[in-house]
Amino acid sequence: MERSFKTEVEALRLGDGAVFRGEGILAVTKALLQSGVSYVGGYQGAPVSHLLDVLVDAEDMMAELGVHLETCTNEASAAAMLGASINYPLRGAVTWKSIVGTNVAADALSNLASPGVIGGAMIILGEDYGEGASIIQERSYAYAMKSSMWLLDPRPDLPTIVRCVEQGFELSEASHAPVMLELRIRACHVTGEFTASDNRPGRYSALNRLSGPPRFDYARLSHPPVTFIHERLKVEDRMPAAQAFIRERKLNELIPGDLDDIGIVVMGGLSNSVLRALERLGLADIFGASRVPMLVLNVVYPLVPEELRGFCAGKRAVLVVEEGHPEYIEHALNVELRRADLQTRVLGKGPLPKAGEYTAEVLLNGLAAFLAEVRPAGLDPETIVAHVRGIVGHRPKVAAALGELPARPPAFCTGCPERPVFSAIKLVQREIGPTHISADIGCHSFGTLPPFSLGNSILGYGMSLASAAAVGPNMDRRSIAVMGDGGFWHNGLITGVASNLFNQGDGILIVMQNGYTAATGQQYMPSSAGRSGAAPRMDVETTLRSMGVKWLRKVRTYSVATMMATLKEAMRSAEHGLKVIIADGECQLARQRRVRAAEAEKLKRGERVVRTRYGVDEEICTGDHSCIRLSGCPSLTVKPSTDPLRTDPVATVIESCVGCGLCGEVAHAAVLCPSFYRAEIVRNPTWWDRTLFATRQRVIGWLGGQLPSSTSPLVGEVGAHRREGGGRDSTALTSTPLPNPPPQGGRERAEQAANAGAIS
Repeated sequence: MERSFKTEVEALRLGDGAVFRGEGILAVTKALLQSGVSYVGGYQGAPVSHLLDVLVDAEDMMAELGVHLETCTNEASAAAMLGASINYPLRGAVTWKSIVGTNVAADALSNLASPGVIGGAMIILGEDYGEGASIIQERSYAYAMKSSMWLLDPRPDLPTIVRCVEQGFELSEASHAPVMLELRIRACHVTGEFTASDNRPGRYSALNRLSGPPRFDYARLSHPPVTFIHERLKVEDRMPAAQAFIRERKLNELIPGDLDDIGIVVMGGLSNSVLRALERLGLADIFGASRVPMLVLNVVYPLVPEELRGFCAGKRAVLVVEEGHPEYIEHALNVELRRADLQTRVLGKGPLPKAGEYTAEVLLNGLAAFLAEVRPAGLDPETIVAHVRGIVGHRPKVAAALGELPARPPAFCTGCPERPVFSAIKLVQREIGPTHISADIGCHSFGTLPPFSLGNSILGYGMSLASAAAVGPNMDRRSIAVMGDGGFWHNGLITGVASNLFNQGDGILIVMQNGYTAATGQQYMPSSAGRSGAAPRMDVETTLRSMGVKWLRKVRTYSVATMMATLKEAMRSAEHGLKVIIADGECQLARQRRVRAAEAEKLKRGERVVRTRYGVDEEICTGDHSCIRLSGCPSLTVKPSTDPLRTDPVATVIESCVGCGLCGEVAHAAVLCPSFYRAEIVRNPTWWDRTLFATRQRVIGWLGGQLPSSTSPLVGEVGAHRREGGGRDSTALTSTPLPNPPPQGGRERAEQAANAGAIS
């Protein structure tokens, strides 16, 4: 992409003894190269997208190390890459967003975990759990238990993260099992430093290739009857080997404390938050020392019975800090203690909530409740409880004073090419009535939020068309499925299109073709233009036609009227079968990065640059704000009217406008009002621009009875102004406003404001 990771790439070259500074996910990337990996793959998704993005930009360095990098089309293909480690001593790592990505990869993971691995195999998971998450509220823990893969949850501290990556490969090889490393958002983006080591090539790689496959061994296949042997090996051989490795290498950490009749068992990823909460209670310091003993589980599965028993022996009670439901660790700890006839009381879900993210306030209240219940020697619980009430007690008062704050859900970016499609759907439904909308994962899922509120189901990435399969035959009008081009290549082509064609379905599919996997950072996908600007080797339209789609239309997304007409044609057509509309419009964020860089270069060379802006004529705006309800653009908002006879606010276009033209398109398509205008601001104007500008100014001045002076100065920017919407077109040119201009009408003020805003 146009975004550069040059700084991050250079940091990956640091050698032995150098100090690496940066984010947690970059530390993981560096640790992979230090571990001698032969291959890396994955599918983008928060909060681990940065790992792949940086490695893609580090192609030269990867070639120097002989590391093969695969940007996979989905998580299943990434997981299947780890099959290279089943028969060969190849270290490899793959990454994706969990839990949804792990769901997609589950088939491959089961077939990987059954025969086990020879080379170290690591799955780096973006554990996107909590109120700030964008996915289903589930955890990866169940997958680790189900398939007997070991799950690391490192403390959000760069040296610990790097150590877990490097020793995670050794753990995988020592136990012949895949290892999962989960990273919460706080771990991915925590900043810090660690002492780097030299990058090293893998034992075998593109620089030192394998001579051939090993002798055939049926036991390396995940296929009956050996799968029954694999199950026994998982329990009797691999797990004990993993537990011995964890214990001997001290992967889990013990933080001692003087309040030794109690303790805390905490998942590594939550340990910093717990220490911070204890510090606020006066029970820890800012350097990580704690008065309450803590067992930090950097490996949360498998648990090591000897460590659990040793930590809990002699303690009256321990608190298990385990985010999410169900409480796997709490159950396992109770079982191990009862087996050892230890009567230490185990608390967890009770003082702490059963579900939801363990935020700072949750942990403060939970720790206070725990201490009040167990009453450790040498501590006054009432003082702790009162202190917590003092910390969080102001919240109800603040809430009462401020009132209920409005929700601020995510929304389409300014100028997003997908917003016009939902405007068109909304306008069409006014005419033909509501129908079922199958939404999908991606930027377009924001269409389910106001002002559109379009979407009756979301069943998974690329699954919108498949999720409508049983709706269409039971509804009196065709359903509409919305899918991005990223979802199309990820899953939608086979799960949706192929299934629909095979079953002779009759519905409408809208493919949002914005050119990138946009929601995760504008990564490339099969139909994206190549890095060199070459044409893509795969194409959505060609692929659909080759699959047998007969009814197919390609529409520019910003053409709202055309999109409406196409949708109505698809809804009313007597032809049975799948109808596909490719909504074509480049991701505006990616476009702005590209266009602004190109324009900056042109300006340096003194070349002509034209910037388009839109505005609203305050005198014509009726103030009903239908344009906002049908557009939803962040740049289209309201402001107080300057007319003393009007009390209602009027619509306005603010500085963030990127000139996509949707506001005018919607106004025209909905026959709303003629108040929108378009202004073209020309920088480094040519002699023709200046001559035309001067001529138009004279004509406008003559028509208005205010003929400008022939000596009026022309500056380096001029603007062309054209009426949009349902009104009559008019043309005018304005120069940059001069100091202390004379009083002007609303339209002239709007034109001047558009120019002034764009120029500034």
